[in-house]
Amino acid sequence: MDPLDTVLAAHRAYLLGWNIGVTGGPDLPTYRSDVPHAPLNGVLRVAGRTPHDALTEARQRLHGIPRIWWVGPDSDAGTADALISLGAVEVARMPIMTVEIGEATDVPTPGGVHIAETADLAAFVPAYARVSGIPADGVAATIEREKAFTGDGTVLRLAGHLDDGRVVATAVAWISHGLVTLYFVGTQPEQRRRGIGAAMTRAALDLAAERGVRTAALTSSAVGESVYRSLGFRPVAEFRLLTF
Repeated sequence: MDPLDTVLAAHRAYLLGWNIGVTGGPDLPTYRSDVPHAPLNGVLRVAGRTPHDALTEARQRLHGIPRIWWVGPDSDAGTADALISLGAVEVARMPIMTVEIGEATDVPTPGGVHIAETADLAAFVPAYARVSGIPADGVAATIEREKAFTGDGTVLRLAGHLDDGRVVATAVAWISHGLVTLYFVGTQPEQRRRGIGAAMTRAALDLAAERGVRTAALTSSAVGESVYRSLGFRPVAEFRLLTF
């Protein structure tokens, strides 16, 4: 499989792990978590379907919840513009970035921060919810979906704690398709600009490397891109995120 195709397949596999609805086929895979947060519900690709038909079917599957359309290299050419012509709004462009773990930059962990795997979802989920914009009334549902997460791979959750035990940073490492993809990498606003995000990312790469993984990937927000570039990540493609 082409390296980019592998990255895209791993990304689809992670988000499908949140799904409790109708997945559909490879031409129009969707995932529905019922968490009231658009990135946790949506359409993963459109391939071999007319945008109008895809929109009609996706609306039926995802009715009543906020959702997004991930339109990347695994969708048919012209899909994003066709959906925009049908009323979609582009909300973001997110680079798909990769790095060979053995070539990634080493970074120190800031003083007073301790990074380790965690199974304490009651502390972990509210921390990433605050950073990611998951509303307070969606946290309980997010915890339940994390507990029930199913996917073709392995989820590793890392928390950055202060000496007093507070979780100030998070990262999810998803090992699937022979690589690690990172999600929910974030630092609490009052602790930013200390290098914690870079340290969390590096810790996730190290954890994956211990399991024999050589390549890492992620989709970056505008805020995080400079951090990932400093670690050696480079863009290989792009997602356009759309909503109706």
